[in-house]
Amino acid sequence: MSTNGTTPPGVVLVTGASGYVGGRLVAALEREGATIRCLTRRPEFMTSRVAPGTEVCAGDVTDRASLDRAFVGVHTAYYLVHSMASGASFDQSDRHAAKTFGEAAHAAGVARVIYLGGLADDQEPLSLHMRSRHEVGALLRAAGLSVVELRASVIIGSGSLSFEIVRALTERLPFMLLPRWVSTPAQPIAITDVVQYLLEARKLPPSEEGIFEIGGADQVSYEDMMRAYAAARGLRVPMFRVPVLTPFLSSLWLGLVTPIYARVGRALIASIMHPSIVRDDRARRTFAIQPMPMADAIRHALVDEDQEIAASRWSDALSSVGEPTQWGGVRFGNRLVDSRQLAATASTADLFNRVQRIGGAQGWYAWNVLWWIRGLLDLLVGGAGMRRGRRHPVELRVGDTLDCWRVERLDAGRLLRLTAEMKLPGRAWLEFEVTPTPTGSTLRQTAIFDPVGVLGQIYWYSLFPLHELVFGGMLRQIVRAAESGEAPSARPPSVPIPPSSSPARPSR
Repeated sequence: MSTNGTTPPGVVLVTGASGYVGGRLVAALEREGATIRCLTRRPEFMTSRVAPGTEVCAGDVTDRASLDRAFVGVHTAYYLVHSMASGASFDQSDRHAAKTFGEAAHAAGVARVIYLGGLADDQEPLSLHMRSRHEVGALLRAAGLSVVELRASVIIGSGSLSFEIVRALTERLPFMLLPRWVSTPAQPIAITDVVQYLLEARKLPPSEEGIFEIGGADQVSYEDMMRAYAAARGLRVPMFRVPVLTPFLSSLWLGLVTPIYARVGRALIASIMHPSIVRDDRARRTFAIQPMPMADAIRHALVDEDQEIAASRWSDALSSVGEPTQWGGVRFGNRLVDSRQLAATASTADLFNRVQRIGGAQGWYAWNVLWWIRGLLDLLVGGAGMRRGRRHPVELRVGDTLDCWRVERLDAGRLLRLTAEMKLPGRAWLEFEVTPTPTGSTLRQTAIFDPVGVLGQIYWYSLFPLHELVFGGMLRQIVRAAESGEAPSARPPSVPIPPSSSPARPSR
């Protein structure tokens, strides 16, 4: 293996830093102490997502002037942009962007460009999407640059397009009809391994360039991936093979049951129909990386997504008026989100003080009887119910119980996140976030549900009409209590509050 571990000097430019792979790469480069510059069309969205020492500059890969400014002092540039979601002419957009970027990088004397493309055999007739992916690499090399092109198979990770398709199909359907394309062989690779390849590519000696095919430890089909995902989630989803369901019909179906647009689905399925397996072992001989098996990659994705969800700000992708943007809430991957916000004249301190008094003998501000009924139903199926109360009437600590919830995160004066410990066909969180405004403060309340299978979907949508009553009422009453200074309503006197018992284990 010829990796020498030498880190080159100079600035590292990352394009596509706001994307799925780019965001993870920037975080990894920051951990390595690299000098990073991110090129983005919306720098105001990136600034809060990167470390203080990471530079964010405005620009576009199709704008030569902005590229000339961004390339000043750059030794290595990562090209992680793709135009598939831009419409039918995405290949033309990709072609123009690659030519402009390559010419600007060559003029600036950039020593190396690292490009992440797609894995497929050039000797076969390729889809428009995959031809475009390979053409971009060729155009970057034609500009006279030293290019390391990593051609990756299906990337497994919470948030990757292919993985979210597998997840959605497995989670949301009571059974699946499998068209022929699900039998196409692939070599899925974990996102952590992809990022590691991208990091190590920067340290390759100048003589190492060209195309490197990267994949995971297993050669499997999309059907195998769906079955492995179902096993990891404890789901039983009957699957039946059918000889029809064309790519066009499949794309429409994907647009209905998965979080992708039909036009993206058509391009993606056309590419899925081609095998994406490693035929050239150059990457294995060059990099000291041992990609993990598919089952491990899926387990890592399911564990890592909890940390990603916890680090996210739901308000970044929600309507500024704070109301659900569609009936049933918003989807983030497989997670269902109901988020709403309300402005208050009270200070952030007063508002958060009311938030952290929630639960226990003081109740949940609105519709306590419905909370009690839900707790009773939970007790009947062996859950914790609402009987545990809370440790202290005012103070909270991470790990404290709040009736059927537990405090998962507490940022004093700003944020409270609770995780549900009731029996559920999935996992649930309830989050409150207080932010200051010129006239007082704003309270955002977010309910998050990670459904397991069709039963989880039915559970969420059957209860969603009650969210406006329970969650909407809670939000309004918290703000009202903070503004008026009145104490929150207690539980109804007729509702018994048994003594606390030992915490129940979270339902997984």
